[in-house]
Amino acid sequence: MLWNCKVLGREMNETFFLIRFLKGLHYPPEDGHKLLPGSLVGKSVHCGRIHQGFRRAVGTRMGLLEEFWHHKYWLPPGATWEDMKESADIHYPKPQDLLLCIPGALILIIVRYIFERTIALPLGRRLGVSNKPRRKAQPNATLEDFYNLIGRTPKEEDLISLAKQNDLPVKKVETWFRHRRAQDRPRLMKKFCEASWRFIFYFTSFFSGLALLYDKPWFWDHTVCWVSFPQQPLLPALGWFYLLELSFYCSLVATLPFDVKRKDFKEQIIHHIATITLIFVSYCANLIRFGMIVMLVHDASDYILELAKMLHYMKWKRVCEAVFVVFAVVFISSRLVIFPIITYYYFLTKFQMFLLSCLINAFLMILQLLHIFWSYLILQMVFGVVLHGAKRKDARSDTEESDRSEAEDLAKSKE
Repeated sequence: MLWNCKVLGREMNETFFLIRFLKGLHYPPEDGHKLLPGSLVGKSVHCGRIHQGFRRAVGTRMGLLEEFWHHKYWLPPGATWEDMKESADIHYPKPQDLLLCIPGALILIIVRYIFERTIALPLGRRLGVSNKPRRKAQPNATLEDFYNLIGRTPKEEDLISLAKQNDLPVKKVETWFRHRRAQDRPRLMKKFCEASWRFIFYFTSFFSGLALLYDKPWFWDHTVCWVSFPQQPLLPALGWFYLLELSFYCSLVATLPFDVKRKDFKEQIIHHIATITLIFVSYCANLIRFGMIVMLVHDASDYILELAKMLHYMKWKRVCEAVFVVFAVVFISSRLVIFPIITYYYFLTKFQMFLLSCLINAFLMILQLLHIFWSYLILQMVFGVVLHGAKRKDARSDTEESDRSEAEDLAKSKE
């Protein structure tokens, strides 16, 4: 009985040591423990070896974390984390603040679900948005297996082979696959609800960001962004704005498999990853001023695009065309003129280069390449559809098997 009490006491002390160690506290080794007889000695030695290995693993991990957060990577030469000591009235960004983006993204997903069901859906019906009737493909196990396992769009030789297997004309097999693809395409009401949610968020985000930055001198003169850096206290409103933007883009990544898929799906994933990375590293390095300006420039055109989509789904052709032209002008001027020539230029010329700034520069270049890609598509639509009425397929239409892209709809309505 006495031995059991000693073993229990020793295990409790060892557990207490691990807890203290993980908390970063120094807990000295205990004195006065007597050796336990018999097999208990071997168990104690084995347990001690396990604890030593665990302590080494924890120490290695802590060393890696310390190296990761070393100021030489995150701050310009000559600056350290000690330069950003907080006080009662002065606060600086903390990386752990961004963990709130996880519950924030979940909240936004829930809010989006409620908004689409209770507001966007009734609004769409009231404005005349309705789903077109679609012919369902006749049940066929062989064709269904090919569709799910091999491909949605069979080649010519596959169509002939499937036609022989099912004793059907090739034309009927081709029609079956067309109807089957139509069943999987997103409905018009789903597109309208998704565009409505994004319009509300982008509209709120842009104008609230504009209200926050309007009276800031560094918003009008970008050279002021770098004055006294990194000793630039964090304004609470800007911190919450950052968290809201990060939560939104995390929610977009989480809902990508369920949202309307477009042909630039891969580009959208690259854009979201680059945006989340830039928000994270700029917050940790206290590049809040520069980050706010970049986000505001990017939000300037997004809500206009979502509004144009909504008008298109409502069949308001003329208004949709006018809004889309406005979107094209704002997008190209903000992303191909203001962002590279003003915002990005000051970052390259006025900000001291170090490791983190090189990483930010690389992701900004990725965004700029995406801007050029999307600007090319937009100009194609403007000149090919709106101005000349030519039938061109929207490169951002819903999936490759879209029955008709948004641009084609616009073109057809002009004939």
